[in-house]
Amino acid sequence: MAKPVKLLSVGALTLDTVLRVETLPVHQGKFIASDGVQIASGMAASAACAALRLGAEMSLWASAGDDPVGDQLIAGIEAEGVDCSFVRRVRGARSALASILVDAHGERIIVPFYDRLAQADPQALPVADLSAFDAVLVDVRWPGAAALALSAARAIGRPAILDADTASRDVLERLLPLASHIVASEPAARILCGAELDPRQACEALARRSDAFVAVTGGAAGTWWFDRATGSSRHVAAPKIKAVDTLAAGDVFHGAFAVAMAEAMPVEQALRFASAAAALKCLRFGGRLGAPDRAETLAMVAATWPV
Repeated sequence: MAKPVKLLSVGALTLDTVLRVETLPVHQGKFIASDGVQIASGMAASAACAALRLGAEMSLWASAGDDPVGDQLIAGIEAEGVDCSFVRRVRGARSALASILVDAHGERIIVPFYDRLAQADPQALPVADLSAFDAVLVDVRWPGAAALALSAARAIGRPAILDADTASRDVLERLLPLASHIVASEPAARILCGAELDPRQACEALARRSDAFVAVTGGAAGTWWFDRATGSSRHVAAPKIKAVDTLAAGDVFHGAFAVAMAEAMPVEQALRFASAAAALKCLRFGGRLGAPDRAETLAMVAATWPV
């Protein structure tokens, strides 16, 4: 059996309270949940847990307070098998929190809180160099760390993958030139390229601004990626499912894509692998807890795109 790839995931680590309701509220009041979980999560942490289930060795570089919530977060992610020795603890800071409502159709509202003290820029990488890692994945929630990690990974020829999600334009503009691979959500692509563009147009606009690999994810509509060999965008459809919970689907997608890049999968195969993993996650309530293993994911790939 081939040696597992080793990845570093950089960014968000939050304590998520996830509640399932029939419909998302549109007015003030009290609403009774039919289900609920409280888990250590966050974009980078969830991606790390997903990638680990897909066969990678994972390390997380995140920032937390020196509070009991921080202890709970680290314990929760370590229980999945992710190495949390790089997680920074900031004296006097509060660890990140998020409240999430998920409706009967799997759609969600996310309200996160990040303490600025905990998210202050780090002075250096947690290790002297990143040559021990086969790929680096960063999100937009800890921009100072993301910038350091992307630059260092790209300098030594490792895939430097940016999960470009909703953030301020300044943060996205800062990180975009540093990545070798940009996988943007549709909202992030619109922030950067214009609200009037559809995902295909946004993918092409992003590709004109960067020499990186560029893809834009559109949820159930699939993923568009720019093929520089032909100078045009291409599309990978998403598996057809009935979503139960879309929370963390993007994180699972990015974790799976990072595994695929570290394993040197061809691009279209990598995007199918990531799409299958994200679709399977959407079939299960509980955010990142629904991330699939490798056998499930490969079975979904085979069923959706038969040879």
